[in-house]
Amino acid sequence: MTDAQDTAADTSLRTTGGAPPDDGGTSAAGAPDLSPIPLLEPREGIPPVIADEAALAEVIAAFAAGSGPVAVDAERASGYRYGQRAYLVQLRREGAGTALIDPAACPDLSGLGEALSGVEWVLHAATQDLPCLREIGMIPTRLFDTELAGRLCGFPRVGLGAMVENVLGFVLEKGHSAVDWSTRPLPEPWLRYAALDVELLIDLRDALEKELDRQDKLEWARQEFAAIASAPPPEPRKDPWRRTSGMHKVRRRRQLAVVRELWQMRDRIAQRRDVSPGKVLSDAAIVEAALSMPSNVHALSALNGFGHRVGRRQLEQWQAAVDRAKALPEDRLPQPGQPVAGPPPPRAWADKDPAAAARLSAARTGVSALAEQLNLPQENLIAPDTVRRLCWEPPKPVDGEAIAATLVGYGARAWQVALVTPVLVAALSAKAP
Repeated sequence: MTDAQDTAADTSLRTTGGAPPDDGGTSAAGAPDLSPIPLLEPREGIPPVIADEAALAEVIAAFAAGSGPVAVDAERASGYRYGQRAYLVQLRREGAGTALIDPAACPDLSGLGEALSGVEWVLHAATQDLPCLREIGMIPTRLFDTELAGRLCGFPRVGLGAMVENVLGFVLEKGHSAVDWSTRPLPEPWLRYAALDVELLIDLRDALEKELDRQDKLEWARQEFAAIASAPPPEPRKDPWRRTSGMHKVRRRRQLAVVRELWQMRDRIAQRRDVSPGKVLSDAAIVEAALSMPSNVHALSALNGFGHRVGRRQLEQWQAAVDRAKALPEDRLPQPGQPVAGPPPPRAWADKDPAAAARLSAARTGVSALAEQLNLPQENLIAPDTVRRLCWEPPKPVDGEAIAATLVGYGARAWQVALVTPVLVAALSAKAP
């Protein structure tokens, strides 16, 4: 048993300011308030970074021969590089120790993924790391998400550092979370940080499983984890340029076309240079150019974001994009607003359909009360979008069977359907005032 497991076993769930409130059982509320212990070094020291096929083969064999769940984490270079690729993958498993793998040097980790097929992967905020892991061939068939487990348990703070401290009583150093992980060679303090991120992940998983079981929520968590593991990759976002920060200021279709042209050019340049799009041109500069509609390079250079640091050739590129938008025929200009599938924004319901607005108000009140009673966030009890869709177009007849079937159609899990169906039946059956 590790030191961390000893701690977890001794205290059940420690309380240093973030454990779920006691609901009558033997839990964190009755445990002594112990001072957290700084976790400064991995148990076996910082492992060497795996950066060639021979070393990777040894890691695959070691982790295939290990036992129990495997802790998995990935570091990206968000804000520095184009896309969301993994630049370091960390793993830890009983019998194998900790491994740090460089996906830039070993871009195909499908062999490792296959060796761990059927093994439970323990991740924190799994949906953040799964896309970049999938790109390098690592796809779990079973998983345990410690962040989601913390939400279901009722922890108000579910970041990895907060969870490790509040549950296990150790303090993780989190100073390198936003560094440029594409840097080579990676500095030793960064590698230490990366190794420590998986050091206690399995211990955290074991303690949270006990707490979920104590709160009779373990089956809920298992259904959530299975849904994440089986979910297909998300569809590419339609018209991603519409998510440019500050877009609410842009009203006219010709101005929207300028945003689109500048965004698409920026994206091509960023992809070619392998840098974050924001390092090529800021969203604020794109919006300002769209609002100003500069007529030439001189006018463009006077705008914020296009000043003295931007060379003449770059300015000509950006002005050419503006000019292309200006020259578009009317029928090729983007429409204002984004086509929305599903109901309109709730703020418009009172005017469009007062009865639907009343249903939504009643449903939200009921779901909120139930979530509070169960000590978990409303959005984990049932997705807000699901509630909106159901209230906008309720099934007929409004009964438990029809509402349950509708919830399943929207992707709700069985535990969610069982809990919220009675609440939603009552809300949708209520007469509008």
